[in-house]
Amino acid sequence: MLFIPGYSLISALFPKRDDLEDIERVALSFILSLAIVPLLGLVLNFTPFGIRLVPILIILSAFTISLSLVAWVRRKKLPVEERFRVPFDRLLKVNLGQNVLDKGLSFVLIASIIGSSVTLIYVVVTPRTGERFTEFYLLGPNGTAYDYPTDLNVGENGKVIINIVNHEYENITYRLDIKFNGYSLHKENIFLIKNEKWETTFTFKAVNKGKNQKLEFLIYKDQQREAYRKLHLWIRVT
Repeated sequence: MLFIPGYSLISALFPKRDDLEDIERVALSFILSLAIVPLLGLVLNFTPFGIRLVPILIILSAFTISLSLVAWVRRKKLPVEERFRVPFDRLLKVNLGQNVLDKGLSFVLIASIIGSSVTLIYVVVTPRTGERFTEFYLLGPNGTAYDYPTDLNVGENGKVIINIVNHEYENITYRLDIKFNGYSLHKENIFLIKNEKWETTFTFKAVNKGKNQKLEFLIYKDQQREAYRKLHLWIRVT
């Protein structure tokens, strides 16, 4: 992505050996690649495909292959001695320029390319940590965000589905505490690795008649004493 798209364009535009110096070809290949790839991504952004892996691979491949074919055709039309080629005996003999200024600029360019490559590798290997949070939510017995068991008869069972998803970028031990009218019904320790999801169905029984009975769901993170996340339902028992 950082070299080949620009190199294919340079090859199509300048098929002759004497059109550009070796170092100029390398420099322009990097510079044009940095311009071409975002533009292709911008084009994809306004299509139904969007900026996703497969569309990016397809459009970059089509762009590179098309210009490579154009470059091949243009070189074929030139005499052999005028065609640009990269023989192996010249790879270590790149012309850095004739005077001190040209050589100095060439070395600065090479150092910049190496620095950019190292930075890119570092960014890919150590991605930036995003927002840390924990998903904690309840679903009804049918797995939907409605039809909660909030209206029950005495002795009737209610069911809810509890979900916890760890987006804290570290392994976490959660402590789940479920209370009904202040009395603990269930306690459980839940260990989740990064981005792991935990789901369970919890069943409770309505014992006493009354309105606005509070069913609480609390989770604690590691050894914290204060609840990290809280949810509750108001239950009417008739």
